[in-house]
Amino acid sequence: MADTQPDPFPIVDPHQHFWDLSRNYYPWLCDPKPVHFRYGDYSSLKRNYLPPDYLRDAGALNIVKTVHEQANWDPADPAGETRWLEEVQREYGYPHAAVAAAYFARDDVADVLAKHARSKLTRGVRNFPASAPSAAEAKRGEHGSMDDPKWRRGYALLEKYRFSFDVQTPWWHLDALAELARDFPGTQIVIVHTALPHDRSNDALAGWRAALEVAAAQPNVAIKISGLGRPGLPWTLTANGPIIRDTINIFGPERCMFASNFPVDGLAGSFQVIYGGFRAAVSNRPAEERRMLFHDNAVRIYRL
Repeated sequence: MADTQPDPFPIVDPHQHFWDLSRNYYPWLCDPKPVHFRYGDYSSLKRNYLPPDYLRDAGALNIVKTVHEQANWDPADPAGETRWLEEVQREYGYPHAAVAAAYFARDDVADVLAKHARSKLTRGVRNFPASAPSAAEAKRGEHGSMDDPKWRRGYALLEKYRFSFDVQTPWWHLDALAELARDFPGTQIVIVHTALPHDRSNDALAGWRAALEVAAAQPNVAIKISGLGRPGLPWTLTANGPIIRDTINIFGPERCMFASNFPVDGLAGSFQVIYGGFRAAVSNRPAEERRMLFHDNAVRIYRL
């Protein structure tokens, strides 16, 4: 029978967010008009969220280190978030590393990356390449996409700093991602939020699995299993277990990481529900593989 008890090893959370709305500007959280958000109503996120809040949500889970993922801070000053995180880390001891924001097609990208590199926390950057709203509308070569020559010139600067690349893009753009990985083999790529498999129809899931296969063929691509919530629906193992298991089967346990995406994924389920689901989904795997998924891979990829 599968073991459903918590594992004794420590957990690293490679994707979480902090924000202080009383001090800093995040357009999507501070502006009165909400933005389009894949989980629907996110008004409950418009509150300060700092390490004590995160640790309260995590409860008894043995989370020993976290990686802060850029939280769409004021785009006029991407490096401001990194400077602020250093203050947070000095005060609370969290986070232990950071994935910063960088806009590869902007003229200031070299300066922004240099500023991020001054911080001992920075391990890489996250970027949202231009994307189509659906698989049927996906085209190659669009402005601001992973095919855009200017975007790629900015991307090429990552290797100078040994920065990894967290990419948030829907699965129908993973063909472009695979080519990017092949063309820049020295840069570690991490797909975030499981490549956004929101549509759970049979056809869409078949497309998602095929796209993951294409990306996984490149050895410098890893993936974070997170962001599995859907608007108005609770996080359940029934809904998400097959997604989790397919992702691990395609990428292998050595290139997958479980991540909370808190507080955002709190819109879909509690920390305990989500991590309990992760644990249950892989309860039949050997302990050494479970440790990779919850701890070791994050330590290696984010150099913790």
